[in-house]
Amino acid sequence: QVQLVESGGGLVQAGESLRLSCAASGITFSSRLVAWYRQAPGKQREMVARITSSGSENYGDSVAGRFSISKDNAKVAMNLQMNNLKPEDTAVYYCFVARIGSGRDYWGQGTQVTVSS
Repeated sequence: QVQLVESGGGLVQAGESLRLSCAASGITFSSRLVAWYRQAPGKQREMVARITSSGSENYGDSVAGRFSISKDNAKVAMNLQMNNLKPEDTAVYYCFVARIGSGRDYWGQGTQVTVSS
């Protein structure tokens, strides 16, 4: 059974930093795209950062230069370092592992990040 468990969310003030972690079990990250998404109230879920299966990193326009994604294939874990947080970064953050071939995608349960002004 595949499980993705996020941790590290919380309440911070604008300008501060947080580090989110996602621990996976029952799955490997090799040859898979992994990503962080977020969803704010009343808004659609959006991609924040991802690492493709070839190792390329991509970031959403609103977080580029402030956020950094990393992963450890051996530990089957990924992190999202978030610096200079802004109130508009407030959302539930989800880790995501993409399917291989005809398999399925996997989502974590989400962790709340709240940034006060």
